Amino acid sequence: MEIITVPCLSDNYAYLVKGPTGVTLIDAPEAAPIVAALEARGWQLSDLLITHHHHDHVGGVVALRERYGCTVTGPRAEAEKLPSLDRAVQGGDTFEAGGVEVQVIYVPGHTLGHVAFYLPSAGAVFTADSLMALGCGRIFEGTAPMMWDSLSKLAALPSETMVYSGHEYTASNAKFALTVDPRNEALILRADAIAKARTEGRPTAACTLSEELATNPFLRPDSPAIRDLLGMKAASDAEVFAEIRARKDRF
Repeated sequence: MEIITVPCLSDNYAYLVKGPTGVTLIDAPEAAPIVAALEARGWQLSDLLITHHHHDHVGGVVALRERYGCTVTGPRAEAEKLPSLDRAVQGGDTFEAGGVEVQVIYVPGHTLGHVAFYLPSAGAVFTADSLMALGCGRIFEGTAPMMWDSLSKLAALPSETMVYSGHEYTASNAKFALTVDPRNEALILRADAIAKARTEGRPTAACTLSEELATNPFLRPDSPAIRDLLGMKAASDAEVFAEIRARKDRF
C-alpha cells in the first residue's frame, strides 16, 4: 500500500491510498490538486471517503465524482449536509475500499457526525479534524466530554498506527503545547523538528500515535506535570482536557 499526502487550499490535506484493487481518497477539499496527483501517477480514483461536512473537506467531491465515477462514502449522521452519498456509514461499520478493509470510528466533537477511517492493514487512521498533530479540532458542534471520549477511542489504537490529520496546524499547535507542558523533553525535540520541517516545506500533519501519546497535551490530561501547571491535581481527565481545550481556544 502507498499513501500520498496532497496539499489543498491554504492548509488542508487530502490523502490518497493505493490499494491492491483501487485508489481511495480521504476528504476532498478541492479537486485540482487531487486530480494532478492522480494523473502524475497514472491512477484512477475508485473510492472517496468523507470524514465530516465542513466545506474545506468536501469542496471537490462533486467534481471528482463526475470525473472518475468513484464511490462516495460518508457519515450517515451528516448525510443531509453532504454531497450525495453512495454509502452512508456509522461508527462500528466495516467496508472495503480499493481492496483495503476500512473500519469506521465515530469521533464527534468538531462536528456531531464526524468519523475517522482506520485501515488496520495499512496501520493508518485518517482523523481529519478530530485528533490532529499535537492538537485536536475546535469543538464547534459537540461538547468537551464528547471530544475527550472521541480522542480516547483513537488513543486506544495500536501505538504504531500512523495518524493522518486534516490540516497543517502542527507548528502553531506545538507553540501552544509548550505552554501547558513546557518541561516535556519529547515535546521540545518534536517542536524543533517541526519548525525545521516547515522551513523546508515538508508536511507535518502525519505522525505515529506513540508520538502523539508522548507529546500531544490533548491526549495527556493524566500527566502530573500538566495537572500541576493547571492547578488541577484532583480533577478528572475529562475536566483537565476541557481546560486545555479552553486555553487553546484563547491562545
